[in-house]
Order: sequence, then C-alpha cells, then structure tokens
Amino acid sequence: MVINVLVVDDSSVMRAMILKTMRMSGLPLGTIHQAGNGKEGLDILQQNWIDLVVVDINMPVMNGEEMIDYMRGNPETRDISVIVISTEGSNTRIERLLNKGAAFIHKPFTPENIRDTVRELMGLGANDEAGD
Repeated sequence: MVINVLVVDDSSVMRAMILKTMRMSGLPLGTIHQAGNGKEGLDILQQNWIDLVVVDINMPVMNGEEMIDYMRGNPETRDISVIVISTEGSNTRIERLLNKGAAFIHKPFTPENIRDTVRELMGLGANDEAGD
C-alpha cells in the first residue's frame, strides 16, 4: 500500500520540512501534492485520489479547520485521514479538531511522531514500510 498525501500549509518552507520528515519516516509514500491554503487543498482533493491530508490550522483564504469542516461535510472526502500539524496551544481548539476525527501533532515534530501517527490513524502495521 502506498499513501497519496496532500500537504496544506501557507509556508512553502514548512511544506518542504513536512515532506522531508515524512520521507525520512519510512512510510510508503505515493504521489505528493501541495497547497498553500484550504481552498487550494479542496481543489486538489476534487481532482486527485488522496489518502492522507496533512494540514496547518492558520492560513489565509481558508484555514485548516474550515477545510476539515468542508471535507467532513462532503461524502467524497469525509473519510479521508487528516493530521493537523501546528503550534496551536489552545486545548479547546485541539479537542475540537480531535472530535472532527483529525489527529494532532505539535511543531516541532520528528519522523517518529509522523510515522507513529500515520500508522495509528490509517491502521498500518510495522510491515507497511517504504519498499515493502
């Protein structure tokens, strides 16, 4: 199984860091897509098969929480796995995101944080490594 990923963050540097970290984690990555805000992310979701969305919260145009709300309200995207990677410190907001079915990772993150979260969220086993 390969995982097609969409990384949504308004910082191109952060998108590059997330992708580099995901590649270092040993996950079986397929096609990688990138978007600079939630609206661009939704456009990509409508045109591509995506298994996992990694999204920031605070972005211009459409923030990550608004994107998740839209995804969960659309039958075609409601079941896609979502991980929020953010510096968010509000437990209330984090709890709200978790209740929407998203996993949460605090910045800074490690390859192990991402690998373990993706495995748990997507039900992958230890044998689901890149190249297997």
